[in-house]
Amino acid sequence: MNKQELFADLKVVELAGVLAGPAVGMFFAELGATVFKVENPSNNGDITRSWRLETESENGQSGYYSSVNYIKKIIWADLKKADDLEIIMGHIATADVVISNFKPSSARKMGLDSETLRNKFPKLIYAQISGYGIADDTPAFDVVLQAEAGFMYINGEADGIPLKMPIALIDILAAHQLKEAILVALLQRSKTGLGSIAHISLYNAALSSLANQATNYLMGNEIPQRMGSLHPNIAPYGETFYTNDGKAIVLAVGNDKQFVLLCKCLNIKNVADFDLYKSNSLRIQNRMELGKILAKAFLKFDSTTLLAALKNNNVPCGDIRSMDEVLDNETAQKLILSETLKDGQITKRMATAVFDIY
Repeated sequence: MNKQELFADLKVVELAGVLAGPAVGMFFAELGATVFKVENPSNNGDITRSWRLETESENGQSGYYSSVNYIKKIIWADLKKADDLEIIMGHIATADVVISNFKPSSARKMGLDSETLRNKFPKLIYAQISGYGIADDTPAFDVVLQAEAGFMYINGEADGIPLKMPIALIDILAAHQLKEAILVALLQRSKTGLGSIAHISLYNAALSSLANQATNYLMGNEIPQRMGSLHPNIAPYGETFYTNDGKAIVLAVGNDKQFVLLCKCLNIKNVADFDLYKSNSLRIQNRMELGKILAKAFLKFDSTTLLAALKNNNVPCGDIRSMDEVLDNETAQKLILSETLKDGQITKRMATAVFDIY
């Protein structure tokens, strides 16, 4: 099955900017859908067109914009102008899906809200992203959501300040939620012949992704604290150690057997027998002392030799890679999508539809 043709007959109109909405549109474009992205010429289009690195040319398309706007058909239209709005309504009339992140009040003023469009076009799937709820006009920004949903409070070193994650994670999480909702809506339409409204708020997407951290509080009344990359429930998991050639290696040791094998690879077999480290709960209680022992042992090895030994003994670990190291990897290279623009600029981004179907 060629997944690039899965949605060859699907038409999507994207009334969304920045990251979350466009990421949804790109997902369907990768799967063969025709995606029309509407941008306003009066404000130079999607704001991310201007979000450039210092090293990026002012004349080319920005990397940020390129990351989620692959093989889309751009329509320049000012929706406050009747003629432009009529053109877009014509596209919506024949569309399967509309993706919107307009504020509800703005959408209603233009007649592009979910209720109006669904009444006109019963088969339409209206996919909407909001900040805090379908009827809430409050503007939302990823870093604010990371703060308000608890992510920043628990991210950072124990003695450091709260930190945001270096990608717009809440936007990405919301995009995945909306993709799932659209797929469910398409399935439902195949049975009923009717479209629907699919909605996700950034806030709900963030809350639903707290997973075990939320459950640790809900069941144990324990408020998660900043602890760097350490895991609150497992040790040594998230601990990072350096080899004698300066390479950083992170551990993900999840059970007693793996810990014994780790000690074997580090030539400190006796440590696995210490009463302080015999079980995961004991290792959590004594992780600082254990960390000092492991750090000293790691420094006796070069990274290549040690990584090979750990992986050969099924000890979960990984070398911490920079972006160039990550994207030079053969697997990563296969996921890079290139597009040549009309002016000859070659843009690149990572694929979002990376599943396989056989």
